[in-house]
Amino acid sequence: MIVAERKPMEELLQMTDPFGKILLVGCKGCVTVCNAGGQKEVGILASGLRIARKKEKREIQIDEMTLERQCDPEYIAQLEEPIKSNNYDAILSMACSVGPQFIARAYGDQIVMPALNTCFMGGALEHGVWAEFCQGCGTCIIHNFGGICPIARCAKSLMNGPCGGSAGGKCEINPETDCAWHLIYERLVQLGQLDKMRSVFMYKDWTTSRDGGPRKIVREDLKQ
Repeated sequence: MIVAERKPMEELLQMTDPFGKILLVGCKGCVTVCNAGGQKEVGILASGLRIARKKEKREIQIDEMTLERQCDPEYIAQLEEPIKSNNYDAILSMACSVGPQFIARAYGDQIVMPALNTCFMGGALEHGVWAEFCQGCGTCIIHNFGGICPIARCAKSLMNGPCGGSAGGKCEINPETDCAWHLIYERLVQLGQLDKMRSVFMYKDWTTSRDGGPRKIVREDLKQ
């Protein structure tokens, strides 16, 4: 999933300061799972903004909505009626950065702001702890590394490791992070595939990565 976290309250107060009527929109997708932008978080942020304005003795109206997803035009269309009826000064999106961009794309005359910082693609290690597991390079090769991605999980993204700087199974860049190549070694031992450590990867084909500009997938069998 995409992991995000809410922007600092100070930044959100500064961002919303010029506006008196705001539509705050959450998302039931990834950001609900990582407790950053679901219905609960929408309510908490709305209350925080209202309290801050009240302390300043200034009025603010914040309407709350939470869409099934903000990365799908079908659900973004549900905003049309409330936007038409309420003449909002701005829309504050609590989705990953795809959400506010989709809203801005659909409602060109609306000011749309992000309430979250989109961080990475990852998963939950335990309750309240998420870690990066994928960089979306477009060519997954983790089967060569015991199912562990050296691009996302090695601080140096080494295709042929380890680097020699790790100690005790921990990364030299961040001692709190497991060395990806230590994990790969242990996994290959477990699988009886240690011979794969002898393979040498000359270089990675980055043409499928973000370096080639914005990417697009077209499924002709689904396209209408």
